[in-house]
Amino acid sequence: MKALVYGGPGQLTLMERPKPELQEPGDAIVRMLKTTICGTDLHIVKGDVPTCAAGRILGHEGVGVIESVGVGVRAFKPGDHVLISCISSCGKCEFCRRGMYSHCTTGGWILGNTIDGTQAEFVRTPHADTSLYPIPTGADEEALVMLSDILPTGFECGVLNGKVAPGSSVAIVGSGPIGLAALLTAQFYSPAEIIMIDVDDNRLGIARQFGATHTINSADGKAADAVKALTNGRGVDTAIEAVGLAATFELCQDLVAVGGVIANIGVHGHKVDLHLERLWSQSITITTRLVDTVTTPMLLKTVQSRKLDPTRLITHHFSLNDAVEAYDTFRRAAETQALKVIIYT
Repeated sequence: MKALVYGGPGQLTLMERPKPELQEPGDAIVRMLKTTICGTDLHIVKGDVPTCAAGRILGHEGVGVIESVGVGVRAFKPGDHVLISCISSCGKCEFCRRGMYSHCTTGGWILGNTIDGTQAEFVRTPHADTSLYPIPTGADEEALVMLSDILPTGFECGVLNGKVAPGSSVAIVGSGPIGLAALLTAQFYSPAEIIMIDVDDNRLGIARQFGATHTINSADGKAADAVKALTNGRGVDTAIEAVGLAATFELCQDLVAVGGVIANIGVHGHKVDLHLERLWSQSITITTRLVDTVTTPMLLKTVQSRKLDPTRLITHHFSLNDAVEAYDTFRRAAETQALKVIIYT
């Protein structure tokens, strides 16, 4: 089969690889239909994720059709159309029983990280019964690709961890796909202000279309002053870090109000300074999280009921044959105006 393989920092190759086979009773083999690229994939290619070794097939998102299942699979059968969760969960271990699927002792974020992933014609998905979701007949499968990772990540790690509440003020640092996903789902809770911050005017324009009440271009280094001006000098109740850089996390520390929350979403590959010398007395909360996808069933219902339209995040389409080009387009988002890309397999 064709697969996109990580060869080490900066190295991506589309090549022929053996088709995966069932290994455990709970496995399913899925023929991929559509997948996408995540910002985390870019971090892998940069060499920021040491758990992902050279030779790995990348990708942890997508939809497909089940080709075969192990003897222990009860919820699915060959021919079923399924949404693949970015998190594999056994549903039985200590962490799964606490709803912390990302820390499953035999799963978690393994697809495209410690086992081969979805940017291929076929993928083996462990714990199929608790890691796949049936796709309703007639559902927009492109939209559902966004439910593999980006929407639950923005919602769980940003909105829920950030304790967004009716009438509150929110600043989202980073108007890329994950920041926009947080913007879309933050509106479930009717905050009074959602301030989007980025250096890309195109993405800030999209943020306004998606419901941001204010946008700030931070290229001049004065974003914190602008936020304070919008909030009568107090800062925001929730500051969501959606980039994964030291500078953007430090900006969140400058934005958060007394008693507020900094909710980190970004993948950080390098150390970040924490300014406790001025935050120790401010009664703030700092949260971190790897998405658990516990909200995927709820988000699936919101998409089905047309309360949420994830297709607004999709800007480009590629075939698997052009997957390397897709990465280049996604990586150069400031030039290409890419948000999420769909790769047809």
